[in-house]
Amino acid sequence: MNQPRVVVVGSYATGLTMKVQRIPGPGETLLGTGYRVDFGGKGSNQAVGCARLGAHVDFVARIGDDAFGKMALELYRREGIDVACVANTAGIATGVGFIVVETSSGQNSIVLDPGANELLTPADIANAKLAFTSAAVMLTQLEIPVAAAESALQNGRSAGAITILNPAPVRPLPTSILSLIDVLTPNEKEARVLAGRAPDIDIAPETVAQNLIQSGVKQVVMTLGEKGALLFSATGQKRFPAPQVRPVDATGAGDAFNAGLAVALAQGESLEEAIHFAILTGAMAVTKEGVVPSLPSRGEVLEFCRHNHTHPPAWLSPT
Repeated sequence: MNQPRVVVVGSYATGLTMKVQRIPGPGETLLGTGYRVDFGGKGSNQAVGCARLGAHVDFVARIGDDAFGKMALELYRREGIDVACVANTAGIATGVGFIVVETSSGQNSIVLDPGANELLTPADIANAKLAFTSAAVMLTQLEIPVAAAESALQNGRSAGAITILNPAPVRPLPTSILSLIDVLTPNEKEARVLAGRAPDIDIAPETVAQNLIQSGVKQVVMTLGEKGALLFSATGQKRFPAPQVRPVDATGAGDAFNAGLAVALAQGESLEEAIHFAILTGAMAVTKEGVVPSLPSRGEVLEFCRHNHTHPPAWLSPT
C-alpha cells in the first residue's frame, strides 16, 4: 500500500461524557446515565481517524504532564501515530471536554477547557518543519490558539501540502488566514459565523459559502448532517448526499469526515471523490457510541461498502 502522509496540528482533550433524554436548558438540572472517560480533542481524533484509514500521521500538539496526558501518548503509540512533535508540558493540565449526548437523536453539546492546548505556539509549529516537508495534507482546527493554526496553515502552504481547516470551535478569522486555506470544512453554523452572519439565520448554504470564497478561501466543503455535504468554489458548486444510517451518537462524525477527506486527498483523489469518501466515514461514525471508538478503520470501511453494495476507492482495497 502507498502510505499517504498527513500532518495534523491540533488539540488533545480527555472527553467526559454522559447521556440525557434531552439537552438541558439554562439553569436546568437533569439526571444522566452512561458516564464514561474517553480520548478526545478534535486534532487528536482526526489524527487517529487518519491513522486508522492507513495514513502515516505526524501529530503536532501539547499535552499536560498528568494522567490524562499519559493516556494520550499510550493511544498514539497504539494507533501508530508519530509523537515526536507532541510536547509534554510540565505544570499544566491536559485539556478536558464535557459532552452531553441526547439519547433520542444522538445530537450533542460540548464544553471544552483547553488546558495545555492553549500553549501551542508558532514556535512549536516551526520545530515540526520536517513533518510538514513530507506531508501531502496538513489538517488543523481551532481548539488551539489562532496564531498556532495560522502558522500551521502557513507552513503547510510553504511545504506544498493541501491545507485543510476544520473551523471548530468557530470564531471570526481575518482574510489573511482565510486566504491560506485550500479546503475549509465548516458545518452550517460555523460557516455563517465565519461569513460574518448570525449562526441561526435562515440563509442558503450556497450563499454563505460564496461569501467565504469571496473572503479568500479556495474551496468550501460544508457538512450538512444527514443531508450530506456541499462543495463550493469559484468555479462551481455541488451537493453530495449522505447514506442512510441509524444514528446513535453524532459526536465523532465531523472528525471522521475530516479524517476521511484528508486521507483521500493525500492518496491523490480529486476533491469530489474525497468528499464522497469523507461522507462515508462520517456516516459510519454516527452508528457507534463515543468518538475514538466510532472512527472507522480501513477494514471497517471495506466491510461497510460490501454490506451496502458500494465500491470502495481502489486505494483502500488491499487488492
